[in-house]
Amino acid sequence: MEEYNNLELPLNEAVNPVEYNEDNIRHLDDMEHIRVRSGMYIGRLGDGQQSDDGIYVLLKEVMDNSIDEFKMGAGKKIEVTIEDDLRVTVRDYGRGIPQGKLIEAVSKLNTGGKYDSKAFKKSVGLNGVGIKAVNALSSRFEVASYRDGKVRRATFEKGQLTSDVTENSTEETGTYIFFEPDDTLFLNYKFQSQFVETLLRNYTYLNTGLTFLYNGQKILSRHGLEDLLKDNMTAEGLYDIVHLKGEDIEIAFTHTNQYGEEYYSFVNGQHTTQGGTHQSALKEHIARTIKEFYNKNQEFADIRNGIVAAIVIDVEEPMFESQTKTKLGSNNMWPAIPQENKPAGPSINKYVGDFIKTEVDNYLHKNPIVAETMLQKIQESEKERKAIAGVTKLARERAKKANLHNRKLRDCRFHLNDVRGNRQEESCIFITEGDSASGSITKSRDVNTQAVFSLRGKPLNSYGLTKKVVYENEEFNLLQAALNIEDGMEGLRYNKVIVATDADVDGMHIRLLMITFFLQFFPDLIKKGHVYILQTPLFRVRNRKKGVYETIYCYTDEERLEAIEKLSPNPEITRFKGLGEISPDEFKNFIGPDMRLERVRLKKTDAVKELLEFYMGKNTMERQNFIIDNLVVEEDITKEE
Repeated sequence: MEEYNNLELPLNEAVNPVEYNEDNIRHLDDMEHIRVRSGMYIGRLGDGQQSDDGIYVLLKEVMDNSIDEFKMGAGKKIEVTIEDDLRVTVRDYGRGIPQGKLIEAVSKLNTGGKYDSKAFKKSVGLNGVGIKAVNALSSRFEVASYRDGKVRRATFEKGQLTSDVTENSTEETGTYIFFEPDDTLFLNYKFQSQFVETLLRNYTYLNTGLTFLYNGQKILSRHGLEDLLKDNMTAEGLYDIVHLKGEDIEIAFTHTNQYGEEYYSFVNGQHTTQGGTHQSALKEHIARTIKEFYNKNQEFADIRNGIVAAIVIDVEEPMFESQTKTKLGSNNMWPAIPQENKPAGPSINKYVGDFIKTEVDNYLHKNPIVAETMLQKIQESEKERKAIAGVTKLARERAKKANLHNRKLRDCRFHLNDVRGNRQEESCIFITEGDSASGSITKSRDVNTQAVFSLRGKPLNSYGLTKKVVYENEEFNLLQAALNIEDGMEGLRYNKVIVATDADVDGMHIRLLMITFFLQFFPDLIKKGHVYILQTPLFRVRNRKKGVYETIYCYTDEERLEAIEKLSPNPEITRFKGLGEISPDEFKNFIGPDMRLERVRLKKTDAVKELLEFYMGKNTMERQNFIIDNLVVEEDITKEE
């Protein structure tokens, strides 16, 4: 569903040519280039509030080297310490960086030990870049290599060497890395423990036998992908997790009674959060194999509905679609080597398909109870799909017609004509209610990457309803079409889905209704970190001094009190109860690059079923008593203009 009104695309304007001569030609050394063009190496900078912010990429680049040592059979323990959420220390007990090349290994691009395929045949960090980016983008970086009874230590500041010392040592062999991200680049950053723990746990799922000590906490896995699924599933499996291993491949899966599909994929230890060729192969062949096993005319969508699955493959010289390695682009298990007359390996699709065809088919034949349970789930999904087939067709037609005639979706230029490169990661859609709120956001937004979807009144409480309601309810139908998630998360048009409601009781209710909708029908949208709540200021505190207003926007009552103290005497206080009360000029401050977002999180311990039943179910008296016992009366603390 695409609606391009209100974009107000600027016309091309003539510009005066800029003088261009020898003075414009510059050479940047390796460290300068990384600092000037950091996006080429680590993606976005960020402040640590999102799991893919740059500081976590820096940590991962350090960790990947230590993991490679473990894979080579050197060192079973890695110590990770983060001090004050700012400074990171990683100590492994591998072989240690060869001391004669220590400086080059951490400061010269295209220098490393992974170009020799004999030493690092299936590593993720093959380009000799990662640790250099950490060095260049840190205000302080230290490296020490312990081996052969000696330690060589080197210290850098913003990529420039400041000290280099070699001395005798009795410490265990291995590598020590300390880095403090440069706060002039990563503004107001902080490491969030939940993101760090997720990163480390993913490493342990793929490397059984490896132990992390994270700030003294022990993290390890004994059952690999089976543990990964158990730790991440928020609905009970309908049968025991199927866990199958082969040479260079491992998969695990089960079905649940939730809607949609949920996948976790990895290549050479790298979590490919955006999937790629291996994940596509898993989806295709697990459905095909199951269909052939039952020998029934089943649809792939019915077979995969409710599936939770993970895949790990090891590939020689993997090719990713970005430096941050979140999506696999390789087509073959290993590349051709012309000078050695070595042909390329089998396609990843065929390799994964052959493994699944053999192993999953064998498993189902040997485990008839699992096969019967799986068949029942597929038949239930098929029955529901057929029951709403007519409704689905009409809903799609309505959504298509709405594309031409309504203004519920004000799309962004990114989806209209992106001539500046892929900006998918920057794209977002605001889901808001009412003409005034959607009008303020529409006038204030960045039309390049920000879309607006306007709700009409309060959404339906979808708790306990079947997916038929997604197509019968016009709001849900059009929203699903706008997001393009009917057939799965791969089609998601926006990286962030932001619920933007008023900061009053009605606004909070709409938030709950939208989150309930996503939890019911698209839980993976939340699990994969795409759903957010927009935080807008509750108060504006200002004081006129010398004819100019000094203004402070406050998001909490504590911030309001601090602002009053700072701007005294007699500051003017405005309480924003609705988004429509904030002028478009002011709103630009709240949905720009530094907008405050609260990610909606979902984990196993949340007891989603019980949570929804209590808050959104029909236990009226129990919930009424809860509200009475926890009622807070807000005082009138504002002074109107």
